[in-house]
Amino acid sequence: MDNSFCALESRDVGEDPIANAYNFDFFVMIECPTPWIDETFNSKSVPENLRNLVKEFAEYEIAVEFLLIYNKELQQPDTTRILIFSRPTGFAQAYSKYEFLLSDITEAATIIKKCLLEKNLDACIDESNPRDIFICTHGSRDKCCAKFGNPFYRQAKNIVKDLGMNNVRIWQCTHFGGHRFAPTAIDFPEARYYARLDSESFSSILTRTGNLEFIKHIYRGWAILPEAAQVLEREMILIHGWQWLSYKVDYQIIQQTENGEFNRIKLNFIKPDGSLGSVKADVLIDQAKTLYLSDCQGEIVETIPQFSIKNLLADVQE
Repeated sequence: MDNSFCALESRDVGEDPIANAYNFDFFVMIECPTPWIDETFNSKSVPENLRNLVKEFAEYEIAVEFLLIYNKELQQPDTTRILIFSRPTGFAQAYSKYEFLLSDITEAATIIKKCLLEKNLDACIDESNPRDIFICTHGSRDKCCAKFGNPFYRQAKNIVKDLGMNNVRIWQCTHFGGHRFAPTAIDFPEARYYARLDSESFSSILTRTGNLEFIKHIYRGWAILPEAAQVLEREMILIHGWQWLSYKVDYQIIQQTENGEFNRIKLNFIKPDGSLGSVKADVLIDQAKTLYLSDCQGEIVETIPQFSIKNLLADVQE
């Protein structure tokens, strides 16, 4: 097996992908044709005002993930689509989604800035609620996303078509981290990250059917939660089954060491029938399982923490 691909090395050593979802305040997806270069917003099709906006937001306290997306089959003539996903507060099941259709990509910077800074989003909420799945195909950024992401993007479109899921849109997307987990995807509006997808696991995620044991190996986490809480949340998926994905969840960090090696986490949840539940556990970095993995060039060795759960208690009262 060719381990010059970091994604293959990650699989070989059994890296657990959990706690690798990034909880931004906003995800901003901008429809923009390929090719995309390594420095995403220096790509030829990106206008200067949008490039400058991305640099400007890097100075703000608002955490925003700007991504370029594309699907030739979804492209409308003389139209640029903007998708903005806003992280909710309190009990939540998904990000709030807003969709805009602009006549040109040069208009994107103005509408994005207005929405994110003025919080002027309520009038633009998208009620149609299609499911948008973004697959990283950013091969100029990392060769794993080219080798594994591009073929899976084509496969995913065919799977959705074969299942007749007209409410699901598949997009290729620029880099959102985790190339070791290629092919990797984010499922919006829930904002759940997945790793090492194949036709079987992807079909199960789409239809929410089948044995959930595979989630241990492909679930990167839920962007609504911080990293340590993502570890406990995966355990809840395994305990409650697919129905967990319909629960509204909030979290508390009861205790946490400065280095993040120990985290006492509580999840509170509301089921669709209105009943309440809670769970508490200690989420630890397991030093015995720490991995040291190279990038695709073999130039950088990264320390990869792996997590374990102890003292899990359900329906706890604080």
